[in-house]
Amino acid sequence: MATVQLKNIKKVYPFVSGEQKKSKKKKADEPEKKKVNLQITDEGVVAVQEFSLDIADKEFIVLVGPSGCGKSTTLRMVAGLEEISGGELIIDGKLMNDVAPKDRDIAMVFQNYALYPHMSVYDNMAFSLKLRKESKDVIDKKVREAAEILDITQYLDRKPKALSGGQRQRVAIGRAIVRDPKVMLMDEPLSNLDAKLRNEMRAEIIKLRKRINTTFIYVTHDQTEAMTLGDRIVIMRDGYIQQIGTPQEVFNHPSNLFVAGFIGMPVMNFFDAQLIREGKKFFVELGGLKVELDEEKEARLLANDVQSQAVTLGVRPEHTNISETGVAAKVDVAEMMGSSVHLHLSAEGKDVIVIVPTIDLKDSFKQGDTVHFSFNGNVAHVFSKETDKNLEW
Repeated sequence: MATVQLKNIKKVYPFVSGEQKKSKKKKADEPEKKKVNLQITDEGVVAVQEFSLDIADKEFIVLVGPSGCGKSTTLRMVAGLEEISGGELIIDGKLMNDVAPKDRDIAMVFQNYALYPHMSVYDNMAFSLKLRKESKDVIDKKVREAAEILDITQYLDRKPKALSGGQRQRVAIGRAIVRDPKVMLMDEPLSNLDAKLRNEMRAEIIKLRKRINTTFIYVTHDQTEAMTLGDRIVIMRDGYIQQIGTPQEVFNHPSNLFVAGFIGMPVMNFFDAQLIREGKKFFVELGGLKVELDEEKEARLLANDVQSQAVTLGVRPEHTNISETGVAAKVDVAEMMGSSVHLHLSAEGKDVIVIVPTIDLKDSFKQGDTVHFSFNGNVAHVFSKETDKNLEW
């Protein structure tokens, strides 16, 4: 329905009167304290910095990152609920910075449902259409179509208090889609649901996306939601974009240590290792194990003229193998997960997780056992010790 462009979008929360002065006085009297997820400037607190993104028509974009990274603030600027401090927001070729939220032709689904408790499900879904002064026939048709898509037709006469959390969220989504918006915004809509309902609603959103022709911008801190829902993922940290790519791209080719550690469950294993260049060949050396990187990785490192150096080596638990020889490790915990065992090991001064499929299990693992692990060169990621960036990119 619409393309969305964010060009160098910035959000600064100005200091409250007297706040900056008080802050300066505190710094003079006390050691400076590190501020997490905040950048302080003379203008105020910077929540989003230099955010640029082009979203294609009908694309499903997911903004993901830890709490306080600026993803919800970015979404609220698109919605018009937060003033844009700098940059340009363009929807369908039109500059929207100063356009009122009601005139942007967008719909938003909130984390806390935001339903009117005194209205029935039908009236909640019909409310925005009534404000538009649509005819009763049109309203009835759109509400019932949306209810059928979301499987809530049987609840149309109920009040929100008579519904479960999952049903209320369906109503909130239904209220948004009856408007047939150009852009659908979703701010952590599943975070209040239990794990089972969250999985079910995730599947419903995937089905919904195929049935309505709308551009989606979805905010979550849950990387599983991001990986399963998004055409592309925007990973944020401290107001900055860390990486933009498809779920497979950010999983296979993380741009830096933060992305590598944030995407993937369990988290990637990190080691202090050596990258060794021998002519056009590259090896990583760890705990007596020397592994040659695959041709694609070697080509990218050659293109960047990377030299031998100390690196942070990253290998995902599912890509780490228990082997006869390799890096020696001690078993701390063996977690039986059904289809696999998650081995928690101590090796090279680090906590390491290795996922072993139960079909490959020959012996049980006990606390204190000595094992060895290895990995292949196509799954090793090498990060700069100085910049934390992936040396391939």
